[in-house]
Amino acid sequence: MLTNKVDFIATIEVQNANPNGDPLAGNMPRTDSNGHGLISDVAIKRKIRNRMQDQGNEIFVKSRDHADDGFNSLQKRFENEFNKESDEEVEKRSNEKWLDVRSFGQVITYQNRSIGIRGPVSVSMAKSLDPIEITSMQITRSANSMEPKAGSSRSSDTMGTKHFVEYGVYVVYGSANVFFSEKTGFNEDDLAVIKESLLSLFANDVSSARPEGSMAIKELFWFTHSNKLGNVSSAKIHDLLEYDVSSEHENYEDYQIGLNQEKLAEYKDKGLQVEIIEGL
Repeated sequence: MLTNKVDFIATIEVQNANPNGDPLAGNMPRTDSNGHGLISDVAIKRKIRNRMQDQGNEIFVKSRDHADDGFNSLQKRFENEFNKESDEEVEKRSNEKWLDVRSFGQVITYQNRSIGIRGPVSVSMAKSLDPIEITSMQITRSANSMEPKAGSSRSSDTMGTKHFVEYGVYVVYGSANVFFSEKTGFNEDDLAVIKESLLSLFANDVSSARPEGSMAIKELFWFTHSNKLGNVSSAKIHDLLEYDVSSEHENYEDYQIGLNQEKLAEYKDKGLQVEIIEGL
């Protein structure tokens, strides 16, 4: 189990990519009401799960392209493992077997069960530091997708639109709770996997919306408290992050991202430790 609370802040650089498309808005990059870009917590945890699996860990919620056990649904994966065991046994063994369950928790509703497992690791939505500018591009298909009509040498081109963010820096916050780790069995080795997964969040994540190198973790600020409850609240940890608030940001260095040193020194006196790690 964990013995000390952990908080973390990660910065994400986006260049000519769609970080997280909204299917209800024509797959345009997600934004809030003020135009700041968003990446949902679900999307971030999906990438963490993929990295967990890449590191050789067994997970329960596998994406279709990572389903390496022959099961194409969570129900089948669950039923392959459990039958008439008690709810307590199901919860215990689920935490032992699947890293994502003991990290993030899981709601199990199969076999007429209703089991809620609350995980110790929480991850926020990522939000851009500035409002983002979305570029839209019309695209066509030059190859025939269907047989041309009689008398025509080619079928009609398929029109579409590709949306992307030319440049933006997003920030995501997270934490690991000691008390919930005691219930799921989440331990220091599991925390190390989470840390490595964050640093390599966009490895093996290439798509037409996110070309290789278009998204990257730039920095990971890792805070380890000296006790279970934390030396200061997570909200105060979030407030440590500082950056240049002018509107002229053409690259990551322009933001001058860092931590408030005066407050950080005060928190260190209380026992807080901080590690700043460059993304892979």
